Amino acid sequence: MSEFLPGYETSSWYGVGAPENTPAEIVELLNKNINAALDDPVLKVRIADAGGTTLPGSPSDFRKLVVAETEKWGKVIRAANIKAE
Repeated sequence: MSEFLPGYETSSWYGVGAPENTPAEIVELLNKNINAALDDPVLKVRIADAGGTTLPGSPSDFRKLVVAETEKWGKVIRAANIKAE
């Protein structure tokens, strides 16, 4: 899209969340296993073939991403005066 509209940005991402009160050891286990899956060469190729990249990380990394994305798109929504119907 940015080839046609300079400065235009578009992206998407996927993540796995858990309820707020999930025990830390469960979150750590899920994170360990998800990161291991994201490191699998076959999965990396399949994701790359679809135009994506893997971004393994910690629960803290994911939280930072969600906060940053929420702030960024919140600014866009407010600037464009977008309202829910």
